[in-house]
Amino acid sequence: MPLHLYHCTRARSMRPLWTLEEMGLEYELTVMPFPPRYLYKSYLEVNPLGTVPALVDGEITMTESAGICQYLVDAYGPTDLAVGRDEADYAAYLNWLHRCDATLTFPQTLVLRYTRLEPEETRNPQVAADYRKWFAHRFRSVERALENRTYLCSERFTIADVCVLYCLVLASSLDIDEVFTPNVKRWWDLVTQRPAYRKTFEI
Repeated sequence: MPLHLYHCTRARSMRPLWTLEEMGLEYELTVMPFPPRYLYKSYLEVNPLGTVPALVDGEITMTESAGICQYLVDAYGPTDLAVGRDEADYAAYLNWLHRCDATLTFPQTLVLRYTRLEPEETRNPQVAADYRKWFAHRFRSVERALENRTYLCSERFTIADVCVLYCLVLASSLDIDEVFTPNVKRWWDLVTQRPAYRKTFEI
């Protein structure tokens, strides 16, 4: 039974979708309108939270995008997309996988909510501006990390790059252009040329 991913265009589900494409794994894809909790209500039977993504692998259902990426490389590897425990950058790799959502995507979701998703009467420009600054400040860690590196970990492309680069996809959609600093822009230009990324973005 193939893996089944539930996806919304430009949502965090891009992370596991891109990982599936990089690994060349067989999968089924359900593309839903956003937000699916309101516009694709049968999805609540898969993920009662209504959040995106969800990956179903037999009896297993996962709903955290970076966690799904880690599961895929660990369960369906070996693959160079993972950083092993015996590698010097293993701790940094885990840190990026957790930072991508807990520190970086979180403030972006508040910008998205209070500029795009809320009805006009409940949008809050001050909250959006504050969390835009929060995100931009924290994203400086990526600029610093890439000063002497081509990729975030182990001098090769890994799911750390997949998970963190999605933050730039979301930043672009929110017009947060100030985070495209020199090292970040160089890394973005390199990684987004990958065929698996281009296919994922088109989907």
